Amino acid sequence: MINLQNRSLQKELLDAEGIPFADIKKNMQELDTVNRLLGGHQITLKGLTSFINPSTQNISICEIGCGGGDNLRAIHQYCTQKKIAVRLTGLDIKKECIEYASERNPQLEAHWICNDYKLADFTFNPPDILFSSLFCHHFTKEELVHMMVWMQNNCRLGFFVNDLHRHSVAYYAIKWITQLFSGSYLVKNDAPLSVARGFSKKDWQQVFEKAGIHQYTIRWKWAFRHLIVFKK
Repeated sequence: MINLQNRSLQKELLDAEGIPFADIKKNMQELDTVNRLLGGHQITLKGLTSFINPSTQNISICEIGCGGGDNLRAIHQYCTQKKIAVRLTGLDIKKECIEYASERNPQLEAHWICNDYKLADFTFNPPDILFSSLFCHHFTKEELVHMMVWMQNNCRLGFFVNDLHRHSVAYYAIKWITQLFSGSYLVKNDAPLSVARGFSKKDWQQVFEKAGIHQYTIRWKWAFRHLIVFKK
């Protein structure tokens, strides 16, 4: 049995340079399937709806680490059903991901930005909501402290995080599932490693304490996710 008392510091294959985009594309397609089947998109929508009330008519949302834009597509579908006008922005450091997200989601009319999130400047036009999904486990706790401060400073209403809970059940479950059903070597390697790199509730509490952010909630969600919501 793997010891997950401490998070793994091993880098995921996806974080390396020079991976063929066909492999990255396959990875993103399979992650979208996992998110749909295991409720990942529903957790993102839970984060969104914590900022919405019956009088909400329009809203602006930015995802950092947007990948192929699957979360933004789920948000667009939800807002369309609820007749909420939504302005979407997707930000990712990988040029290929932004190009793929733009090509795959023409119906979104989203603003796609290729940049390191730390270099994005929303000073004069901050989105109402910032969020990330399956993004934070790529970083160290110290880097997350700076990320949470950045998100706090660059949103109008607040932000939310949808990410993995480090747990042995989640680790072995996703390891077996991907070995059996995945056709992507990136997914087979990185999916269980992502769980091992995930954060516990205590880890998150330490991150927010160091960031000086106090008005937040952490809720455990199936399947082994944390939904963290900060409201200004």
